[in-house]
Amino acid sequence: MVPQIFIEKALHAAVQASEEIMRIYERNFATEFKTDGSPVTEADLASSEIIRKILSETNVPLTGEEQLKEPYHVRKNWKRNWCVDPLDGTKEFIKRNGEFSVNIALIEDNRPVFGVLASPVKRELIYGGKANGVFHAAFGQVNDLQLHRVLEAPETPNAPLIFCSSRAPHPTKALILIRELRERFGEVGFLKRGSALKFMDLALNRADIYARYAPTMEWDIAAGQAILEGLGGSVCHAETGLPLYYNKENLFNPYFVARTQPLLDYPMHD
Repeated sequence: MVPQIFIEKALHAAVQASEEIMRIYERNFATEFKTDGSPVTEADLASSEIIRKILSETNVPLTGEEQLKEPYHVRKNWKRNWCVDPLDGTKEFIKRNGEFSVNIALIEDNRPVFGVLASPVKRELIYGGKANGVFHAAFGQVNDLQLHRVLEAPETPNAPLIFCSSRAPHPTKALILIRELRERFGEVGFLKRGSALKFMDLALNRADIYARYAPTMEWDIAAGQAILEGLGGSVCHAETGLPLYYNKENLFNPYFVARTQPLLDYPMHD
C-alpha cells in the first residue's frame, strides 16, 4: 500500500499547483524556450516549485520536467522516487485551449504504483493505483475522502470503440492499429486532446485506447500508467507489449499503447 501521507501530500500538491497555474493562466504570462526548443512558462516553474516543496516533506527524491536531474549513478539506487510534470501540455497552455494537466507519480522499483492527474481548468483530479484503488474528486473535495468517487474498470469497450490521440495527424503505425481495431470492433470513433488529459478520458471511460508513436518523457505518462493499471488496464511498449518501467538511464519513453482493459490486446508489429 502507498502510505496515506504520500497520497495526501500528492493531492494537495496537485491542487495547490493547479490553482497557481490558473492564476497565471488568467493574465498575461512570460514564455521562454529551453535549449531543445520547447517552451516553458512562469506557470511551469511556479507549479514545479510548489510541488517540490510539498513532496519534499515525504523525504522521497524527485525527478521531473522542470527539476534538475540527478545523474543515473545516483538515481539507479533509488527504491522510490516521485516523477512529476508540473504543467503537462505547455503548448496547449500557451494556446489557452484548456488542455493541460498536472501529473504526479510515485515510482517504486522502477514501476509506477500511484498517480495523480489534475485538470486545473475543470478543477478535478483522478488518483490511485493497484494497491489503493482509483478515485475521482473535485478540488473542493480533496480534504474529505468520503466524497471521492471510486472508479472501476469498464466491463465492455465503448460502442463505437474510441481511439484517443494527440491533435497531430496519425502516423503510419497508428493508422495500422486503427485498421486492425476496425477489423475487430467495427466502427472506431476518435477523441483528440492535448496532454495527459487523455489518460483521464481513459479512466473515465470516455475513450478505450490511446496510442503514442512520438517522443514522450517518463513524467508525461507515469501517473497515467499507475491509474490505468489500478483499473485493470495497461500502458505497454508498442512493439513488445511489455509494461513500461521508469527511472531509466534514458528518461525518454518508447512508443506505447494505453488500454482500459485486457480485451483490447492487439497484434504487435516489428
